[in-house]
Amino acid sequence: MLCKRIIPCLDIKDGRTVKGINFENIRDAGDPVELAVIYANEGADELVFLDITATIERRKTLIELVKKIAAAINIPFTVGGGISSSEDVQLLLQNGADKVSVNTAAFKNPELIKELSSAFGSQCIVLAIDTKKEADGEWYVYLNGGRTRTGVRAIDWAQQAVGLGAGEILLTSMNNDGTKSGFAQDITRALATRLPVPVIASGGAGTMEHFRDIFLSGLADAALAASIFHYKEIAIPDLKKYLSAEKIDIRL
Repeated sequence: MLCKRIIPCLDIKDGRTVKGINFENIRDAGDPVELAVIYANEGADELVFLDITATIERRKTLIELVKKIAAAINIPFTVGGGISSSEDVQLLLQNGADKVSVNTAAFKNPELIKELSSAFGSQCIVLAIDTKKEADGEWYVYLNGGRTRTGVRAIDWAQQAVGLGAGEILLTSMNNDGTKSGFAQDITRALATRLPVPVIASGGAGTMEHFRDIFLSGLADAALAASIFHYKEIAIPDLKKYLSAEKIDIRL
């Protein structure tokens, strides 16, 4: 049985760590390199870096910042934002990323997933899905940092992407994002039970119990959070001790 993972997320805008609610009302949360070092020292299992405006601003991920963070930490490091080619991935891996996260570009050109997983290995390719539950009860995929609705169900896109070589799914519920009301257990469980790859749950963490529930009921392989870590509401060592006491396999 693989240990469940705790993953802090650095959403980056203009070189700073930021956090919003439901993908809006963005506010500053600190220096990304400093935060990355703190999380690595506290026992985070991995770190995710998302350049949240790279796609919409039609530019590439902030390579210099990636390089600085990678040099400062010793845990696996996933980078996303504006990635649309093998050259982008090569550059990020050369500058210290362990995995890359693709989202909008992969949805628009699914063959990109096959190309990247063939070149770099599926374990290196994380498919990020931003999804929103709508009035009909279905979860739909959104692109461009949650700005563009697609009309495609998250479960369908996830299955297609894994078939093309995605090695992991980073699933963010836009309904839950930043609300601290708990992760979206239903859609996380739906993906976790249908896919042969790990599912990272994202969006909604507010208490230690939320992490317990997404692992036990949502069947997530990893849980990602931002603001509760950035603003020191929950410390990673305390969270891991709690989860271990709840009989969840976690790396202490």
